[in-house]
Amino acid sequence: MKFEAQLDGLVIPVDVTGSGGRYRVALGEEVLHVDARPTGGGGWSLLLGQVSTAADVTEEDGCFVVHVEGETYAIRVEEETRYIIRTRGGAAAAGGQVLKAPMPGRVVLVEVAVGQVVKPGDGLVILEAMKMENEFKASVTGTVKEIRVEAGQTVNPGDVLLVIE
Repeated sequence: MKFEAQLDGLVIPVDVTGSGGRYRVALGEEVLHVDARPTGGGGWSLLLGQVSTAADVTEEDGCFVVHVEGETYAIRVEEETRYIIRTRGGAAAAGGQVLKAPMPGRVVLVEVAVGQVVKPGDGLVILEAMKMENEFKASVTGTVKEIRVEAGQTVNPGDVLLVIE
């Protein structure tokens, strides 16, 4: 399973494979072989290579707070697809926004019309991808200049869905 982990403003791609407490964890370019066993109450016994350690993990405000070897880390972990949708779906251009599909999917609903004035947070398009509906919202104030898709249409990553000026 692929994730994006955010720690102190740094985003690290994480790929976890394995099961039954034995995992291969790729953190960017670094690969770790981890034996992880829950000890109860948010505690974990970890074996990283030949090094054994214990960690305590709790969840607060959408982050995992990890206490390990006297250090505390607040890590936001997000499934890779959700991260891509949240961060790359609607890039703001100079004075406008060009909304591009971040992944293959099907347009469920176009919530705006050409000529409509929108403001940040207004719904633009709902795209179904991987059995999840994802609403893309305006990131700028402007007028919808072009709509290049319609409900029911399939799209590929990078396809322009609409343009706001």
